[in-house]
Amino acid sequence: MAVTLEVSPARKRRLFGSLESPKVSDAKLTRSLFLACQEISLMQPLRFILRRNSLSIIRKVKILAAVFDELLRSEMVYSQSAQLCFEELQIVMQRMKALIEDCSRASKLWLLLQIENISFSFHELVTDLSTVLDILPVKDFRLSDDAEDLIILLRKQCSGSVQFIDPRDDALRRKVTDTIDGIKHQISPNESRLIEIFSDLGFHDSASLTDEIQRLEDETHDQIDERSKSSAASLIGLVRYTNCVLYGPSTPSPSPDFRRHKSLSDANIPADFRCPITLELMRDPVVVSTGQTYDRESIDLWIQSGHSTCPKTGQVLKYTNLIPNRALKNLIVMWCRDQKIPFEIYEDGGGVGSHAPCKEAVEFTRMLVSFLIDKLSVAESNDVVFELRALAKSDSVARACIAEAGAIPKLVRYLGSDSSSLQINAVTTILNLSILEQNKARIMETDGALNGVIEVLRSGATWEAKANAAATLFSLAGVSAYKRRLGRKTRVVSGLVDLAKQGPTSSKRDALVAILNLASERENVGRFIEAGVVEAARDAFRELPEEAVAVVESVVRRGGLMAVSAAFGSIRLLGEMMREGADTTRESAAATLVTMCRKGGSELVAEMAAIPGIERVIWEMIGTGTARGGRKAASLMRYLRRWAAGDTQETVVETQSIVVPTPNRLFNPVL
Repeated sequence: MAVTLEVSPARKRRLFGSLESPKVSDAKLTRSLFLACQEISLMQPLRFILRRNSLSIIRKVKILAAVFDELLRSEMVYSQSAQLCFEELQIVMQRMKALIEDCSRASKLWLLLQIENISFSFHELVTDLSTVLDILPVKDFRLSDDAEDLIILLRKQCSGSVQFIDPRDDALRRKVTDTIDGIKHQISPNESRLIEIFSDLGFHDSASLTDEIQRLEDETHDQIDERSKSSAASLIGLVRYTNCVLYGPSTPSPSPDFRRHKSLSDANIPADFRCPITLELMRDPVVVSTGQTYDRESIDLWIQSGHSTCPKTGQVLKYTNLIPNRALKNLIVMWCRDQKIPFEIYEDGGGVGSHAPCKEAVEFTRMLVSFLIDKLSVAESNDVVFELRALAKSDSVARACIAEAGAIPKLVRYLGSDSSSLQINAVTTILNLSILEQNKARIMETDGALNGVIEVLRSGATWEAKANAAATLFSLAGVSAYKRRLGRKTRVVSGLVDLAKQGPTSSKRDALVAILNLASERENVGRFIEAGVVEAARDAFRELPEEAVAVVESVVRRGGLMAVSAAFGSIRLLGEMMREGADTTRESAAATLVTMCRKGGSELVAEMAAIPGIERVIWEMIGTGTARGGRKAASLMRYLRRWAAGDTQETVVETQSIVVPTPNRLFNPVL
């Protein structure tokens, strides 16, 4: 017996109850109803699924359009009861249009599984139309006999209407549910059966199935209850498997725009959605005792490293409990969806997934991965690697299945491929796999995997390949032990700094973010300074102010006098960032200058004082900046006032004196 996949009619879409009747004059109301009828009359009935239901509605509205055409020409004044009927009719018309439009845009497979609910919605609309027609004062309208006959005909059709499900639709639904039921028992779908099902649904090529997957993913976001989400996940697995089995792995576009995260690095992420520690998009925002919000993974690592203060405010954390910021998470999810950026949902405890994946979806994914790995073993196929890349991008279940199937060692051999497209697909697949926590260890422990990624970073065929290698290193550095291990590798440090210096904007951003992550380990900072990270970040101030200034702040905070010396030439630029940057950039620039003044001595304060208009900039930041930015600006003002008063003893904390650099020499403390 087939498993019935129950679905909930509740969904986050149109709320028909919120539709309001228009308050307009008689003539305008009549014209509005006529135009609404015309608009629905011109709509195409649904194809393949619910065709007869939609066609029945459209035919009834066409009859109504003829009646309103005559009323429009009569220009009569209507009674209050007639106006009320027309207003109710207007709402029914809006609901009819909305239902047909929703169904025409929805996934066909999803409509098929919901066919009882949706057919009831069509029947409900006909019933509501019948109710309005029954109380409509037709005798007051002085209609022609033909028009009155049309009203009588329409009343008869509506009153005799019953909920209807096309037997062919119902039979097709049973085929789909039988196929999914077989998957639960690990029975692979018959290829001829798949052809039959998807041909009946109107899918005849890979492109149409890819579009269906996108519709199903949108449907998943629209659903409220977990059972419906699981049903949609099962259907996505079915379509992915069918697409690969019937039409083979996807062929990459010659000029793909299929960057990871739909180019999250290219997206203009709102400042409030970034974690103040990593500057990355927050996946699981949580609030600490000071009221500041951080990504759970970042603040967990901060606390586990022995810190007891808030990274942003410097205040002591009264307690270390992390409170989920659900409102912000919902806003981030909505933004990601609008931007077409995949967003991994995390539970409040940090686990992936807001619900356990259903067995059918997992089995479909395993079957698809097995099919692709077998293909990969037979021949070197860019198409297969591209398909694995797309699958690894989709969700954590796919990432786990791909890694468990032994894909990582097979992907490693393509990292050095002469084909730029194959190299990009291989390194990006490894990047997508690394998002899953347990896969980080698999990648680090696989022979040649880490060295292969580093080699792509240093000498990849394209900037995209290098950027994705940098992003992979950033992802792997999410584990504290790996962060230290990566930071000890000279090729990693020099490769990231070179990419930050030479790459295009999106690649520079990936490099700077990876550097920022690795530089959070104090022992790594010296190596980055020697490699020229401060100069690379300074050159990117105009192009990527937020990331570049954050890198300099992190390096100066952890790098001691060596870092202060390297950053001396950035003082004026940091002052400009305080004047022109976004709030987070201004705050970071001020924090960097405070650290430099504290560690570097009076000569550094003198250099800052020489910046034109610096006092006004500081006063403005005290008054209009963020809370932390205001405190840092106040500290800068104190340093300036003490320096102006000649109080060098209060200014110098870690050095007694400092030599101002000449063009050929960085300053060094006199010991």
